[in-house]
Amino acid sequence: MGSETLGIKLITTSPMAQTTQFENVSVVKKANVYFDGKCVSHTVLFADGTRKSVGVIFPSKLTFNTGAPEVMEINAGVCKVKLPGAADWRTVRAGEQFEVPGNAAFDIETLEMLDYVCHFK
Repeated sequence: MGSETLGIKLITTSPMAQTTQFENVSVVKKANVYFDGKCVSHTVLFADGTRKSVGVIFPSKLTFNTGAPEVMEINAGVCKVKLPGAADWRTVRAGEQFEVPGNAAFDIETLEMLDYVCHFK
């Protein structure tokens, strides 16, 4: 299944990966562009008030800060992540996901374009 490091869960298989599209949603037209265009996403709004972002990260090494807890689902590509409190980098591939607590920072390194969905909790 997965492993935990200091309460941070790295899930090796994503139950969300079976979903290939979202139904009955609104998409914010303006792109979220971070790190000089190395990360680009769009916000998806659901009728129940939840939101997700769908995007790509181009090859780079970045540090993200979270406000709310997040689940990062990887659709395509491979990345390495260093989660809060972890000593080691972990490899995450398409079909896998990892969780990050709110008000935290995590490092991510992509060697190829990474296609992801960020699920805000």
